[in-house]
Amino acid sequence: MTLMPGPAIDPFGILNGRSGIPARKMKDKPPVISKEKQKLLSRIKRMAGQITAVERAVTDGDECADILMLLAAIRGGVNSLMAEILEDHIRLHITHPNSGTESPEELTEDLISLVRAYLK
Repeated sequence: MTLMPGPAIDPFGILNGRSGIPARKMKDKPPVISKEKQKLLSRIKRMAGQITAVERAVTDGDECADILMLLAAIRGGVNSLMAEILEDHIRLHITHPNSGTESPEELTEDLISLVRAYLK
């Protein structure tokens, strides 16, 4: 994925700082977080809690089956998060195909490589 110079269209706001938009300084007001980004951050925090639970389960010597169930929940959360971000990325490029300097062929190859990486 190549990032384009200039303002980027980013509905989740996850590219902030890498999209040509200057990063905020500490003394500035905190950025307003969209509802979509808040949902993504909640998912990430939930996964962090699940990872902590796995660490605690391993430390405490819990049953392997219980640990595997925790890991399966984490895998499901990661897959869901990846799918949502990938879906947003694809919609972004289909809705705004002329918003960058990439040719349609380059955009197509970018999307194909993202889908292939996701499906591994």
